[in-house]
Amino acid sequence: MTSNPIRLLLVDDDPLVRAGLSFMFGGADGIEIVGEAADGSEVAGLVERLSPDVVLMDIRMPQVDGLAATESLRSRADAPEVVVLTTFHADEQVLRALRAGAAGFVLKDTPPAEIVAAVRRVAAGDPVLSPTVTRQLIDRAAGPDTHGDKQDRAKARIEALAEREREVAVSVGRGRSNAEIAAELYMSVATVKAHVSRILTKLDLNNRVQIALLAHDAGLLDGEE
Repeated sequence: MTSNPIRLLLVDDDPLVRAGLSFMFGGADGIEIVGEAADGSEVAGLVERLSPDVVLMDIRMPQVDGLAATESLRSRADAPEVVVLTTFHADEQVLRALRAGAAGFVLKDTPPAEIVAAVRRVAAGDPVLSPTVTRQLIDRAAGPDTHGDKQDRAKARIEALAEREREVAVSVGRGRSNAEIAAELYMSVATVKAHVSRILTKLDLNNRVQIALLAHDAGLLDGEE
């Protein structure tokens, strides 16, 4: 990370929530709030004008919700990272936001210090979700139904991976950290990171959360211990 402050855009339709977030981040070192939005319809223009590093995005908004805004943002070149704000951690909309490329989510009742830490982690290139939370979310929100066209499409994408990359993708889907994958597959942590980078590039994915979701969709996690 550079010494420049993290540029943060706040997006929530509730002015009291925005005020609370603004107060919270106003006292956080190394984070600068560059703008606020009350609806997803305002996000594209503000991102274009303000160039935030991270967007903290409410899901439920009256005109354009956070899901649509996230999908639109993540399709851009040099897109900012998105952290979703939500009330329910196993909400289907949260899962869809993660599929669209959000780096993770935080609950609105999360302690302030953890929300600040989440923004810092995302700005540093790390997903907000721990591997365990990722796995729980997939299990609870996605459910066991991965048959049919969806599974076939996911399997076809996975076929682009080399055997070792596929093994790493499965381990990511099973909630393993880089260190755990390295021990499990007898490789260095640096090699694991290189494999993850290649998987993201080959499959045109944004982060390891999406790797886990794709592995789940392809049915590669069946029979996990």
